[in-house]
Amino acid sequence: MRKLSYLLFVLLIFSCSKEKRAERAADKMRNFVIELSEYAKTQDPDFLIIPQNGIELCFNFEAIEDGLSTDYMNAIDGVGVEELFYNSGIAEEDGRIAQAEEIGQTKAVLVADYVNPNSNMVDAYAQSDQRGFIAFPRAANGYDYQYIPDSVHNENANDIHALSDAQNFLYLISTTSYTSKSAFLSAIAATNFDIVLIDLFFEGEELSAVDIQSLKTKANGGKRLVIAYMNIGAAETYRYYWQEKWKKGRPNWIKKEYDGYPDEYWVKFWKNDWKEIIYGNDESYTKKLLNAGFDGAYLDNVEVYYYLYFDE
Repeated sequence: MRKLSYLLFVLLIFSCSKEKRAERAADKMRNFVIELSEYAKTQDPDFLIIPQNGIELCFNFEAIEDGLSTDYMNAIDGVGVEELFYNSGIAEEDGRIAQAEEIGQTKAVLVADYVNPNSNMVDAYAQSDQRGFIAFPRAANGYDYQYIPDSVHNENANDIHALSDAQNFLYLISTTSYTSKSAFLSAIAATNFDIVLIDLFFEGEELSAVDIQSLKTKANGGKRLVIAYMNIGAAETYRYYWQEKWKKGRPNWIKKEYDGYPDEYWVKFWKNDWKEIIYGNDESYTKKLLNAGFDGAYLDNVEVYYYLYFDE
């Protein structure tokens, strides 16, 4: 009996310790996003901050029943969620749909579902529409965000000044379908999407302020928002900041390979060297987005905290 009691005690202590480590990691990511937001909005108060995935960070202790995290919610302007309605029901089971609905009461929710078969596309839009979310379902031939759909859902000629004005968005961060930068920009300029989400670079070439400005008007004359993709949870070996001598563990904030993405490594995002790459100075990635005239940043791999929460 004493052995069993002791074992239960040890398991309880281990569980509590694990939960504390997880919450510390979550707090580190919240602080990371808050600091990034403060830096960007000091430069441009209207600059939008939209973390993708990790939406549980919007809640105290990552649980909807514990209420919203005020500081984090004040730092962001919306959230992005991948595979919310079409991922074998997992989102329903883990509570992400309920979390997204709660967040959607005060912030924009951008949903990027992977729809296969394509016949589910109409339902994917309907699922978001009925909840007031902004949808970009990806068809089976566009899994890596490399194509422009033939039509625009909820197409309109309204001027889009805020995320709350938007009824649709384009997620186009792969440029492999375009033979030149001009062809890429022309293809986007010819659309009527309310929000355009693209990368800062075309085949390694940084887009200019003139390039970005050319995308801020829809083909029908309405104004729109141009948002930049930025990976804050993984280092990418094809980016300008990557150094040839770097590899896993060198520098020590490069933690491990990102399975399925051979050119990316999970990073210890709370380390100052990584923070300085992302924000806080004139050479940072965020500063490049501001200089180019983007309306905001779409922060990918926020959920890295979950995979690294045992690390200090």
